[in-house]
Amino acid sequence: MKEQTVQTYDVVVVGGGAAGLAGALSLVRARRSVLVVDAGEPRNAPAGHMHNYLGREGTPPADLLTDGRAEVTRYGGEFRDGRVAAVTRKTDGFLVTLDRGEPVRARRLLVTTGLVDELPDLPGLADRWGRDVLHCPYCHGWESRDRRVGVLATGPLALHQVHLWRQWSPHVQLLLHDTAAPDVTEAERLAARGITVVDGRVTGLEVAGDTLRGVRLASGEVVELDALVVTSRVTARAGFLAGLGLTPVDVEFGGHVVGSQIPADANGATAVPGVWAAGNVADVRAQVIVAAAAGTTAGAAINADLVEEDTRHAVDAYRQQVEAMFEQPGWEERYRAKPTIWSGNPNPQLVTEAHDLTPGRALDVGCGEGADAVWLARRGWRVDAVDISTVALERAAKHATDAGLADRITFSHADLRKEPPAPGRYDLVSAQFMHLPGAARQELFARLAEAVAPGGTLLIVGHHPGDLRTSAHRMHFPDMMYTAEEVAAPLDPADWEVTAETRARTVTDPECRQVTIHDAVLVARRRP
Repeated sequence: MKEQTVQTYDVVVVGGGAAGLAGALSLVRARRSVLVVDAGEPRNAPAGHMHNYLGREGTPPADLLTDGRAEVTRYGGEFRDGRVAAVTRKTDGFLVTLDRGEPVRARRLLVTTGLVDELPDLPGLADRWGRDVLHCPYCHGWESRDRRVGVLATGPLALHQVHLWRQWSPHVQLLLHDTAAPDVTEAERLAARGITVVDGRVTGLEVAGDTLRGVRLASGEVVELDALVVTSRVTARAGFLAGLGLTPVDVEFGGHVVGSQIPADANGATAVPGVWAAGNVADVRAQVIVAAAAGTTAGAAINADLVEEDTRHAVDAYRQQVEAMFEQPGWEERYRAKPTIWSGNPNPQLVTEAHDLTPGRALDVGCGEGADAVWLARRGWRVDAVDISTVALERAAKHATDAGLADRITFSHADLRKEPPAPGRYDLVSAQFMHLPGAARQELFARLAEAVAPGGTLLIVGHHPGDLRTSAHRMHFPDMMYTAEEVAAPLDPADWEVTAETRARTVTDPECRQVTIHDAVLVARRRP
């Protein structure tokens, strides 16, 4: 498959259990593109119901997953059935290879693959796992209350388990199996709580009519039980992360290893940048509601991390745009993109201010396609029209020729930042919507002021910063927008008669709605 055809997602979630779905939901609601890859093997699939999930107590696990999938899909999330075979680091994120060889790209990875339970080697045990072969009193204790419960001792956790289960039933027995008998202190504790210790190795289960009846000892004796508690060793499903150098670590309880998990911080971030883990794969003790909460937390953390990356990219692009858009190549490209950029009408503030002025020599700064220069020439002005774009000047010259005014307008290709106009030369200097970064703008406007002859007029019009709050879709360069008062500030009142104000006008926005925008208008007349 060609690399350019590989689909890219903001986040690939590996594992579609409670943690994965919760993380995916928070991400798709944050308008992120998300793919959930799921093998369809939830750890709690054998259980008839899940518990301690506020608001969904007693819900079958499959129902939660079905509802969760529907919610993620409703917001645009995608699902792919299968497993992730490998993940490799790329400069822009990760290449995720599915077990069928299909690759997808991900900017971030959320691992929620859960655990595998390694059960004691007893015939028939796995078949009854999650039904009447149990492991967690908080998950199954209420349903086993007051029943006959046997705790199979396969390690040091058995003593912890047997005391816990005693909370739910007075009929609890400790099946020593292959472990040593409790010491004197522990034997006393067990006796005090009425817990019976059963010696002898357990060799099998006694089942009748698809119901557990007890366990059989090596001696042939049958211990009658309604539920058998075992402690599984849990292993994180994370082999596909080995290529990233991310491997599970042992989890200890009471000084004994009980399983493995992927190390992650409170937000789910792992040691590998861009990879988060949530749910049982990162916390062997997490119940369903805890796993879901961890997925939500990780999803929010991933979105925040992506926001930071998006902002870094935006800043880089913004800086490049600022550097390029006011230079000649940028303007040439902009004009070449369309046959006409501007309306062909003179700017309204120029018409307002120059209508009653005595014609003389005018400088049209950034003349564009020539509408202002032609309007001035038609009213008797001799115009020097300057622009940085040769394409714009060609259109402006044709406009002037078509209007029969070419002899009254001199078109010049120049960058006035580098080639400032002659001081005191013009009776009118007009700069309509000349937006530059702050320092460059101030320097240019100072040069334009110097070019005004005694008795002449400086007219500077720009987009007011307040227009950024409208739907007119101004280019979002706050540093390049200004108020008339800011432009007027450097002008000495002893030399200038200044009017600085904000003028409203109505335009049609890109959605064809009428909106009010505001022009920052400086009219300054140099005193004779």
